[in-house]
Amino acid sequence: MAIWKLHGDGTIQPGAVVKPDERLGWGKMFGLGAQHVVAMFGATFLVPLITGFPIPATLFFSGVGTLLFLLITGNRLPSYLGSSFAFISPVLASKAGGDIGKALFGIMLTGILLAIVGAVVHLAGSRWIDALMPPVMTGTIVMLIGFNLAGAAWSSSAQSVPLDASGACLPDASTGCQITTTITGGFAAAPLTGWITILAIVLITVLFKGLIGRLSILLGVIVGYLAALIQGQVDFAAVGSADWIGLPHFQLPTPDFTVAALFLPVVLVLIAENVGHVKSVSLMTGHNYDKTMGRALLADGVATTLAGFGGGSGTTTYAENIGVMAATKVYSTALYWIAGFIAIVLSFIPKFGQAIATIPAGVIGAAGTVLYGMIGLLGARIWIDNKVAFTNPVNLIPAAIGLIMGIANFTFTLGSMTFGGVTVGTVTALVLYHLMRSIAKARGTDITDDTAQDGPTFPDYEPDALH
Repeated sequence: MAIWKLHGDGTIQPGAVVKPDERLGWGKMFGLGAQHVVAMFGATFLVPLITGFPIPATLFFSGVGTLLFLLITGNRLPSYLGSSFAFISPVLASKAGGDIGKALFGIMLTGILLAIVGAVVHLAGSRWIDALMPPVMTGTIVMLIGFNLAGAAWSSSAQSVPLDASGACLPDASTGCQITTTITGGFAAAPLTGWITILAIVLITVLFKGLIGRLSILLGVIVGYLAALIQGQVDFAAVGSADWIGLPHFQLPTPDFTVAALFLPVVLVLIAENVGHVKSVSLMTGHNYDKTMGRALLADGVATTLAGFGGGSGTTTYAENIGVMAATKVYSTALYWIAGFIAIVLSFIPKFGQAIATIPAGVIGAAGTVLYGMIGLLGARIWIDNKVAFTNPVNLIPAAIGLIMGIANFTFTLGSMTFGGVTVGTVTALVLYHLMRSIAKARGTDITDDTAQDGPTFPDYEPDALH
């Protein structure tokens, strides 16, 4: 377990670098640790807002998961674990009647499988991951998960049947009952507020550099919130009735293996994210973390399992915090201990969680419009960075088929199990890719593609919440 030694005299000089096992004065460290909370917060609280999960519980398991990550990786790998956007699609698909129990079970299963993968990587190395998911497939999976959520960014709705005084449904000539559909979420719920939020995100991104520019989505949400407040779209009733101090709302999962297929593709995305982020930290710090790769996957798996067991969102390593490290040149793991403890403290303030929950649907829909598109295009960037050759039909055809299935949300039912677009698209793309590649090699019709055997390359920093 690495310990921290004082960097110089406890201050940092221009151009200097604070290593993972070093620290500055504790006053400076607290301020820098709080900055990491700000960096992760915009993305971490959006996931429970979109999925309907309790915000305090999500913050609690985010903080605890970060501390567990540091312990399991021997306090050597600086990373923060926040809510993963890869879980949004399967969570929304698995929620029944607003009950998150089945979704929690799916998150827990994902965490267990990721932990097993981490243990195998720790013992056997990561080459088999590169062979299973070459860059063309990694980019495809990330892209279809982002674009599969396009409909959720626009609107969500609820249907109701009006009843008369006797409790009978009102008659309708065609259906027997008059069904009323109400838009309950997404951009369509408040288009003006949504446009204001999107324009704020765009302008902040291009007007400001440094941390402000990196937090464009969080700051854009604040601008959209103010616009919604002026229009009377914010209800503070729950904030006023909430306590200042209290336990987060914990909930046990509801065992249901029929949701397992929905969450399987998320494991592949979490593997790609963790591998990419570990490589990014290696480049920035000059440390070789290849031998820590398995521990990182195991740690994220344990954190996700714990979150699913207790009522929180699934976790992943956060690019925003990697970006903060790149900007400050302070790579001390002590910052993440501080950030993790701050997140845990915030989770015990119910009034804080209720205040976040007042963010209206139009603002969330606008933020989702930006985030889901950025997640999808991150897949394209993986293709570009790895020079994937789409002149090769072995790359082109599986990716094309998988994307359409994911975006159109192809859904099939087999017995009691339902397979949604993300699962169908992911499995189809992987099976077709390896099948076509094997046949092409056997027949001598394959086109040389050097990138097919290389692991995916992730950029050192992705702006604001690409998970």
